[in-house]
Amino acid sequence: MLRSQLSPLIRSARPPLAEDELPHYPLSDADKIRLRLQRNIGVSAHIDSGKTTLTERILYYTGRIREIHEVRGRDNVGAKMDSMDLEREKGITIQSAATFCDWETMDPIKNIKEKYAINIIDTPGHVDFTIEVERALRVLDGAILVLCAVSGVQSQTTTVDRQMKRYDVPRISFINKMDRPGANPWRIVNQIRSKLRIPAAAVHIPIGVEDGFRGVVDLVHWRSIYNQGVKGTEVVISEEIPADLIELATQKRRELIEQLADVDEEIGDLILIDETPTNAQIHDAIRRATISLKFTPVFLGSAIKNTGVQPLLDGVCSYLPNPSEAEALAHDTEKPPTAPMVPLTPAAEAPLVGLAFKLEEGRFGQLTYMRLYQGTLKKSTTIYNARTGKKVKVPRLVRMHSDEMEDVPSIGPGEICAMFGVECSSGDTFTDGSTSFSMTSMFVPEPVISLAIKSKGIETPNFSRALNRFQKEDPTFRVHVDHESKETIISGMGELHLEIYVERMRREYNVDCVTGKPRVAFRETITTRSNFNYTHKKQTGGQGQFAKVIGYIEPMKADEENGGKDTEFLNDVLGGSVPEGYIPGVEKGFFEALEKGTLSGNPISGCRFVLQDGGYHIVDSSELAFRLATISAFREAYKTAAPVILEPIMTVEVVAPVEFQNAVIGGLNTRRGTIVDSEVRDDEFMCIAEVALNDMFGYSNQLRGSTQGKGTPSLCITHLPVLPQFQKEIEEAYKKTIPQAKTK
Repeated sequence: MLRSQLSPLIRSARPPLAEDELPHYPLSDADKIRLRLQRNIGVSAHIDSGKTTLTERILYYTGRIREIHEVRGRDNVGAKMDSMDLEREKGITIQSAATFCDWETMDPIKNIKEKYAINIIDTPGHVDFTIEVERALRVLDGAILVLCAVSGVQSQTTTVDRQMKRYDVPRISFINKMDRPGANPWRIVNQIRSKLRIPAAAVHIPIGVEDGFRGVVDLVHWRSIYNQGVKGTEVVISEEIPADLIELATQKRRELIEQLADVDEEIGDLILIDETPTNAQIHDAIRRATISLKFTPVFLGSAIKNTGVQPLLDGVCSYLPNPSEAEALAHDTEKPPTAPMVPLTPAAEAPLVGLAFKLEEGRFGQLTYMRLYQGTLKKSTTIYNARTGKKVKVPRLVRMHSDEMEDVPSIGPGEICAMFGVECSSGDTFTDGSTSFSMTSMFVPEPVISLAIKSKGIETPNFSRALNRFQKEDPTFRVHVDHESKETIISGMGELHLEIYVERMRREYNVDCVTGKPRVAFRETITTRSNFNYTHKKQTGGQGQFAKVIGYIEPMKADEENGGKDTEFLNDVLGGSVPEGYIPGVEKGFFEALEKGTLSGNPISGCRFVLQDGGYHIVDSSELAFRLATISAFREAYKTAAPVILEPIMTVEVVAPVEFQNAVIGGLNTRRGTIVDSEVRDDEFMCIAEVALNDMFGYSNQLRGSTQGKGTPSLCITHLPVLPQFQKEIEEAYKKTIPQAKTK
């Protein structure tokens, strides 16, 4: 992957152009009406929080499906959004699935009915499929963060929260599973504030708890909402609040107003003059604070018990932004990279700009999912790929409903659609050719685990065909041939990630594969600053090579605001001791040296290279000479910078029934795990431990066996230094692989 594609990918990375420089495409009245009633949302959460079950209920209540099917139902049908056989068998979401629906809601302030068009993407919760969440959040305007009423904020919840913040996506929170024993929504609201560091307050309180949960009190509009009838289809709204809940409702409404006063000026001013905000003022303040990423309203419900889903849909329409309220920026490729970014307007008459965010191999060829930011895309029109400059015709345009599709003649701005027969890569921008705009792609995390793979028996063309297709669809799945062992190596985000692809090769391409021992993606880094002063000279007759570089290398922490970047080249040369034309050679040399460390042969991370001075020869200096000088200077300085080997450490969170507590902790201890936190809640316990990825292989199967299938692990990855004795072992093993110089 190009280094530029791994660059910071935050929408607001640069200031937009000044008002007088902007191309102006005002929204027409038709645009305003259409966009006001349009929502693009994602459903994201930790694994097993009930995302797919919630999406299934949303589709049922909006009339998109006629029957509700459970994720692990006895009827063997499975949820609509889990269209792959593997998803239905394992009861997990593997690929994000897109759909659309219409929701008619009664505006309680204006007392009028309005019909909203909602595009929904259901995303996986498992850390191995994190790229699916990245690409969904890159193109969505808002999201529902689902939390379990018992488990609350878990390891993958914090990962999803970080992804939402990376793309500036406003969210509303939904505390699901309110029917479970031990459900405590107030603990979860406090966790959102403390662990996710975002102001939050409940807009509902539950009517009944656990088995008796039957509805919610709406604190904003001061009314009770009950779900009745078959599968909760009948929503009964009562102006009366149960007498035993009035005190709690008053207290929680006061808490809601206090939280809003901290983030919204209008409510803050009312509180200062001792005025009580009206329902309409609270409603408008929640919307303003949510869209400006200062606040998240918290809804309560139980998707499996068909309670509280319709009020959540009303909340999506009330508090999440429409496409014209969500900022979208693009680069103008005709201007220098440092030029400000251009804001896009979702006007139908504006020049076309769309982002291809997901590819899928369908029955009729490549299916390209696209989010349209401005302009109108029509069937049979010609569009241009901003990256390659190629023009392509759109033969077929469809709207997706999981694995079903509906042909459409055209798609307007702010919509999500899919195209057939358009060759491109994930993250490509398409235009109508009249502009030179290009949008930033999504952040792609580096793979952490590798497997050697080979076909059973004779290798067929399907083997490479499958690997090429999966690489194209999933940027976190990489394939390369090891130049020493000549084995095909596949790399991905975890054991399950690679296991799924091997299984898909067998099912979809009829290719049975054998996998070799997994290899962990170690890294190297430096721990202290080290200076260098290196002169490269070479004279072989004719023009020689001369370059001198002086400076230092130092440790560098990952810059979260800059897309997690942890390597950097700085040019601090003054006075022209190294001419400008040779600086790119020095930079190339540094990044080339980072590719292979001297301790274990793994890539080097967490390092900054600062060039301060140097020297050159009028004839013998060249970019090549400076590149070679930099590589040698870096290796020399690296030896004295106290280098260490880093290994991927999994933060493992296990939730299991209390009776298996000893078995779970014993299992983690045998894998050199460090218990970080544990908590017992009623009849289940939660344990968080840090374990080296190298010791984690086969853990999921072992946990299932020791807890009768009732324990659920979830994983999150960081890199930490290995133990000294283990570092020595790795270094010795690496030295044996290096060809020794021949001695006479």
